[in-house]
Amino acid sequence: MISSTTMSDSQSRTQNRSPKGRLVIVSGPSGSGKSTVVSQLRTVCEVPLAFSVSATTRAPRDGEVDGREYFFLSDAEFQRKRDAGDFLESKQVFGLGHWYGTLADQVATGLNAGKWVILEIDVQGAMTVMKDDRYDPVSIFIHPGDMQELERRLRSRGTEAEEAIAARLKTAASEMEYLDQYQHEIVNQDVDQAVDDICQLLKQAHKEHAAC
Repeated sequence: MISSTTMSDSQSRTQNRSPKGRLVIVSGPSGSGKSTVVSQLRTVCEVPLAFSVSATTRAPRDGEVDGREYFFLSDAEFQRKRDAGDFLESKQVFGLGHWYGTLADQVATGLNAGKWVILEIDVQGAMTVMKDDRYDPVSIFIHPGDMQELERRLRSRGTEAEEAIAARLKTAASEMEYLDQYQHEIVNQDVDQAVDDICQLLKQAHKEHAAC
């Protein structure tokens, strides 16, 4: 004999509703390779990832496209958005006058669609988001292993003047002091390995999140 039960309307809605997504914070010093890792992660990892495109007042580098790598805004446009409360977090970094910020609507759209939204942000921004009770982010800190390797990578890019490199190295040293504030540490000595390590931890976190 086969017995069956009728699912209640509330049970049906619960099962058919996609679970809300989750934030994934990825931080690390400039030159740690986090952008390369995040880009590759999005193409190979089975977790439903989405990238939150940040806004910045710095000029685009060669090959960068507005709305893909960043939303490139003028100083006036950026400040108007800050005054309007459009940023989840925003900071002036490197001491060189450039502003960066996470647009709240980018995050909300992804989370409401059930995506795991990646925020590739600096330590200051990460600390702000992690203190926000509305979110329970998975936090990941990426670094190349030591400051000597970091300096080598920064210089090999050939995109910045000595003043900017010195400022980034100074910032990197202070950022490394926040390593223990993150849930996960990834030493990026091999991109493929770093991507695999992060994908595995996100798959586990996604499984646990779905079971809640």
